[in-house]
Parts: sequence; C-alpha cells; structure tokens
Amino acid sequence: MMLKTLTKVGNSLALFIDKGVLELLNININTPLKVSTDGRNLLVVPMSESDTDKLVMASSEKISNRYKKVFKKLAK
Repeated sequence: MMLKTLTKVGNSLALFIDKGVLELLNININTPLKVSTDGRNLLVVPMSESDTDKLVMASSEKISNRYKKVFKKLAK
C-alpha cells in the first residue's frame, strides 16, 4: 500500500502515480482512463480498446444527430 497526497495544479488537484504502478498496469500519457466512484472509493481504470471504440461511436452519433441539418447542407 502507498500513502499519497494530492498536489495543487492550477485550480485543480492532482494525484501522481508512480512509474512502477503505471508500468504494471500498462498505462502511459496516452491511455484513456475511466474515473468513477462508488461513493467511498475513487476508481481509475484504463479503458479497453472496445470501450474507446464505443465512446467514439456514441460521440459520433451524438454529433451526427445534433448537426444533421448542417451536414445535409454541406453535402449539397
């Protein structure tokens, strides 16, 4: 177990994760992370490729629906 404290970065707080833990979990600066809570614990989980694909598809669908009229005009 590691004892950590938060560090102020601008108007936010940051939690620095040791290199060894990042390597163990195969996380780097480009790894998308899911951050959630169960009301007591903070959960940080690397997103799988399928999770990322689902997120991209959902975002694309949302954008497509929101700007449907604009895209139709551009297509003409």
